[in-house]
Amino acid sequence: GEVVIDLPAVDLPAREAGGEEPMVVPPVARVEIPVTGYITKFHVEVLDGAGNRLPQTLLHHFNLNDPDHRELFLPILLHILAASRETPNAGVPRLLFGMPLSAGQQFIASGMLANTENTPFHDVHIRLVLGIQPAHRLWPLFRVYPWVIDVQFPLGRQPGGSKAFDLPPGRTIRSFEASPAVPGTIIGMGGHLHDFGVSLELKDLTTGEVLGRALPIHDSIGRVITLPLVRFYRWNRLGVHITPAHRYRVTVVYENPTGELIRDGGMGALAGLFIPDAGATWPRVDPADTLYQQDLYDELRAGAAEMHMHVHLR
Repeated sequence: GEVVIDLPAVDLPAREAGGEEPMVVPPVARVEIPVTGYITKFHVEVLDGAGNRLPQTLLHHFNLNDPDHRELFLPILLHILAASRETPNAGVPRLLFGMPLSAGQQFIASGMLANTENTPFHDVHIRLVLGIQPAHRLWPLFRVYPWVIDVQFPLGRQPGGSKAFDLPPGRTIRSFEASPAVPGTIIGMGGHLHDFGVSLELKDLTTGEVLGRALPIHDSIGRVITLPLVRFYRWNRLGVHITPAHRYRVTVVYENPTGELIRDGGMGALAGLFIPDAGATWPRVDPADTLYQQDLYDELRAGAAEMHMHVHLR
């Protein structure tokens, strides 16, 4: 029922009084999937060396990427899933939807930890738990595939491909627009933004229609607690249809009340699940494409590339 992926453990220093959150990047790792089936849910945990749960606020982000397939909106690595401290546990009705996996399929896993506490933590590791349905059953009815669109696409800020940007005092708006490679239906979306984020929006620029808007829940001082998922499927429809003939824009809005510039204080990414139209052929990855090469390089250089990691079934 589950595939568990553990990133290598690291030590996380304490946050000094009045200082910024110390951030630690575990080694980037390659994972080989041991089973054929469908992902129907996932969640990400932060654990100590004894397997005890640590505060979810320590998780800055986790990414699982497929280097053998391309993204829906750009010819870069396919982002299988992502999570951060504000990401709730995600799942879809297992009889309806599932993301296909094949035994032997290889992904790149990476993450970052950020300590908001004044206490250090030792042997901290990020764990991804995938809920898997066996491939031999009659369900799910629809195969779904991941998509992502980021306001810092195509490659973020160079060097290094960081998707973060500075937040001056007051209101900041960032956006990116593109067309999908194939037509299909978006069944839902989530996202990632930082503290003082106001909204993440996906808009069809061709028609002017706002397809979806994700609104974060904050605490009393503006820190983002969670970003609820937006589900488009209903009893009478699968979701929102998109097409290469239209152009789509992701927009993130921030309100910085501190009166000071926050370095790397902003991010804005939407991600979700997509059902290609019948007969649609997803373009193959082009390893010679310069965007693909730079994206792969940026992903690997985030930490020392390890050619193994702890993966098991349970």
